[in-house]
Amino acid sequence: MIYILGAAATMLSVAAILTLWRLVSGPTPLDRIIASDVIVAIAIAAVGVYSVIAGNATGLPIVLALSLVGFTGAVGVARLISSSEGVRRLFDRRRAMKDDDDR
Repeated sequence: MIYILGAAATMLSVAAILTLWRLVSGPTPLDRIIASDVIVAIAIAAVGVYSVIAGNATGLPIVLALSLVGFTGAVGVARLISSSEGVRRLFDRRRAMKDDDDR
């Protein structure tokens, strides 16, 4: 059992490092948004592994809260991407902020 939990912790650590690399170096904002959603999923799995190691259910409320955060974040991004007008407004706002900084 210890070997399985150790392997799970190692895989979660490697996944977190690779996802953080994608979060930092993602070529598009959408890649960064997806990477942040994956980080939330990795955190949920890590809390689950910790609960198994500790032998108690204190991580359940944390898992539920992280699940809600991940879900609402994914839905918010999907709504933003689905409306091309929303994306256009976001990029126009960024362009306007960049133009103000250049002046």
